[in-house]
Amino acid sequence: MKKTTKEKGMIEESRKLSPAEEDAFGKELDVLRDEAFGSLGQADVDHIRGVVRLARRAEAGGRALLHLGLDPVTFLAGAGALGVSKILENMEIGHNVIHGQYDWTKDPALEGAGYEWDIVCPAEGWRRSHNFEHHTFTNILGKDRDVGYLVLRVSADQPWHPAYLLQPVSAVLLALMFEWGLGLHDMRFDDLFRARSLGEAREALKGLVERGRPFLSKAARLCAKDYLLFPALALANAPRVLAGNVLANVIRNVWGFSVIFCGHFPAGVRVYAEEACEGESRGAWYARQLNGSANIEGGKLLHLMTGHLSHQIEHHLFPDLPAARYPGLAPKVRAICERYGQRYSTGSMPRQLASVARQILRNAFPGGGKPIRDIAAENPPLGRMSAAAA
Repeated sequence: MKKTTKEKGMIEESRKLSPAEEDAFGKELDVLRDEAFGSLGQADVDHIRGVVRLARRAEAGGRALLHLGLDPVTFLAGAGALGVSKILENMEIGHNVIHGQYDWTKDPALEGAGYEWDIVCPAEGWRRSHNFEHHTFTNILGKDRDVGYLVLRVSADQPWHPAYLLQPVSAVLLALMFEWGLGLHDMRFDDLFRARSLGEAREALKGLVERGRPFLSKAARLCAKDYLLFPALALANAPRVLAGNVLANVIRNVWGFSVIFCGHFPAGVRVYAEEACEGESRGAWYARQLNGSANIEGGKLLHLMTGHLSHQIEHHLFPDLPAARYPGLAPKVRAICERYGQRYSTGSMPRQLASVARQILRNAFPGGGKPIRDIAAENPPLGRMSAAAA
């Protein structure tokens, strides 16, 4: 009989590390990181360029099947191939390149600061909200806006509101329109709602307008490409191409939502109190990244299609290391975690998805949370560390 994750020896709860243990834990992970960076070379470049070629061929094949085919089989095959292309472009290429994972190559096409991906959320906003905010303040309530993306209560430690009763429905809608959810999330409408004075409201509105221009401009370009230009080029096949493009984007959105939520919000992933943000050592930062993430078990194809975010733990530990290196690092990271009594959360995609679904359903209702002071007391002291320092 196949062993469950628990039977494989997963630690149920990470123990609190002493200052000396934190320091040693951090140093061991630093050594892993330095060794990996020291071995980067042509194989890593060949990998990402190969994925770029694969994504382009999948897009060309998918669009050809949609434009030239007439039957349901070529429609589904075309939409599927186009969806795969969009997944590869967003996850293995876009997300990882924008993180600066290939800046060391000095290739302008792989430069994180200049890359713009095929998704309505502008890369510049993503670099600010994801690369810096999320990866610096991972799972700190009030600091990490990615905890539930401000629309879902994914932990009982988040304050409850009656609007969360609708979150089983809103979660499905977010999955179907995930790229739009990311784009709107980065607009920071919540800044406007939290304004306590007219001056704060003006500043929030000014920021909203500044972020809104690039978002609306990019969204208009991508919608024109997928929903106007390519259907128009198909002439009589325009309705089929339009439907295929919609389906491809939905495939990409649902897959992206599933991967991201499996890596961040299954049971056992911890949240932290903002009050515990002072004096965080590098080892404590590593521990928070570890305990705020979860992995997905699978083979090489799954890892590629997730952008290697199936190794979300390793990504949070080493966000600027080429993601294709994560599978090789995972056994070493897990061994270190076991030595220091730290939980290494991992499971199959069906298991992690089921756990996320239970979290969303359970936390739609009030109760179950601990006072924020108790969360602060139970967690290691945290502080501010820049993503660049990580």
